[in-house]
Amino acid sequence: MSIWTRIREALAALANGESLAHVFDTVRTPPERSVAFTIAVIALGAKMAKADGQVTRDEVTAFREVFQIAREDEEAAARVFNLARTDVAGYQEYARLIRRMFRGDSGVLCDLMEGLFHIAVSDGGYHPAEDAFLSDVAGIFGLGDPAFRALRSRFVPDAHPDPWTVLGVAPGTDRDEVRRVWRQLVREYHPDRMIARGVPAEAIKLAEKKLRDINRAWEEIAAVRVH
Repeated sequence: MSIWTRIREALAALANGESLAHVFDTVRTPPERSVAFTIAVIALGAKMAKADGQVTRDEVTAFREVFQIAREDEEAAARVFNLARTDVAGYQEYARLIRRMFRGDSGVLCDLMEGLFHIAVSDGGYHPAEDAFLSDVAGIFGLGDPAFRALRSRFVPDAHPDPWTVLGVAPGTDRDEVRRVWRQLVREYHPDRMIARGVPAEAIKLAEKKLRDINRAWEEIAAVRVH
């Protein structure tokens, strides 16, 4: 059974009166957790794309970049996305259920936020309504303001990511401590480690960009502090 068939079944259950909480409870354990993660990104991604009042072709394309969608599943995936993007109402409930589902795994929540940022900036702009939406979701996820600002600095157009913010260290932190933090983050977001943790494949794909940003941040800091 394809993941999109399973997603359609879950959404059909919602349409037939099943509660959102009950549907999520049925897909929150492996291997169904990948289905739950996908539903979460679809629901929040579609609703976030609608936050600025319109869903553009670029945003739909960005969504497709987050997922590997087989040709035979494209039509089903499009129907799911169109259903979820109807309006922004109800996104807080999705966010609360997602936090409950991935409680204790802040890495997955950060990965999901990265997917949302990727969609938000895909049309070349970053609308205040999108910022408010993402800030609210990050708060529901329990991510602190420094983590949210670090994500925003990496994704918002024309804003060069601050390497200190990307690594989560204060400017001027001792070089050895910065190196320790960098190594810890590289280990945490290494694909092999994420696979071992049972992280959904979609989250691993999203983490690849984060790992590149982490390494770039360390290179920038190390290069400046050599002199």
